[in-house]
Amino acid sequence: MNGTTGSAILLSLYKRIRPLLKNKQRVSFAGKKIVFRKKKIKMSNQKSRRTFIRSAVVAGLAPKLMLPGNKPSEAENIGASSEKNLVFLFQGDSITDGNRGRTADPNHIMGHGYAFAVASRIGADFPQEGFSFYNRGISGNKIPDLQKRWQADTLDLKPDVLSLLVGINDAAASVNKSADALGAEDFETGYRQLLQQSKAAQTGVLFVLGIPFVYPVGKRNDDWVSWKEQTSLRAEKVRKLAREFDAVVVDYPAMFDKAMKKAPASYWVWDGVHPTIFGHELMAREWIKQVQGRLKFLRKYK
Repeated sequence: MNGTTGSAILLSLYKRIRPLLKNKQRVSFAGKKIVFRKKKIKMSNQKSRRTFIRSAVVAGLAPKLMLPGNKPSEAENIGASSEKNLVFLFQGDSITDGNRGRTADPNHIMGHGYAFAVASRIGADFPQEGFSFYNRGISGNKIPDLQKRWQADTLDLKPDVLSLLVGINDAAASVNKSADALGAEDFETGYRQLLQQSKAAQTGVLFVLGIPFVYPVGKRNDDWVSWKEQTSLRAEKVRKLAREFDAVVVDYPAMFDKAMKKAPASYWVWDGVHPTIFGHELMAREWIKQVQGRLKFLRKYK
């Protein structure tokens, strides 16, 4: 919150308190009841308003001001208890897969990509919260592949947080003119169905949608214009769906574009599609940064 916004909020609070002062009503600051007496406090001019704002800020009381009849907002009502025992599921293609194990061996089940980095960090820092993490990314998957396995690999796991990164293989099919290639509109329709099914199965599920990306490295230099066009079309569809489903957006292309001011594309995305270990670390950091806005406990990370 900047100074201008803070002052405006406090001024609004002052205007609401002022009528109470005339009747010696009580207000609570930080849980302590205080009686304003007319003979002691006069706030009838601009100077008084400035004094109130300055005093409230200095005292650190304003953020906890509760007026009679006020109720905490929905966001304020969300306590730590609602963020315990969360189930995190990472879905998608090879970028999410990260060569994960297909057994219950806990040494390999999260793969070696961004999903592993996110899960290992959160799990190590919040062991008391009872979180569970699953990785169900499968290399080469497109939207139709996800549709076929959505029940077993997503709905049955009942995720509270569903992270999905898909689209590059769908774009590749169009670039390569594969017989099973779906256009951007069909991609959107299929993607929407996955989200609708998840929302119906798990009330309150938080969607975290990753924006697909591609860079002119290696074989991607061949037909680069087509690669860029087809990936961008699907990226826009994901953004649209994120707005529709109130999802967190993780803008990996913007993140990598910024990183490439420090090192070339091949340093971060070795073949134009698959991130290096450094690229996966950036993705994990960006994932946590964006999801912080919806999960309070993640605000520990600055």
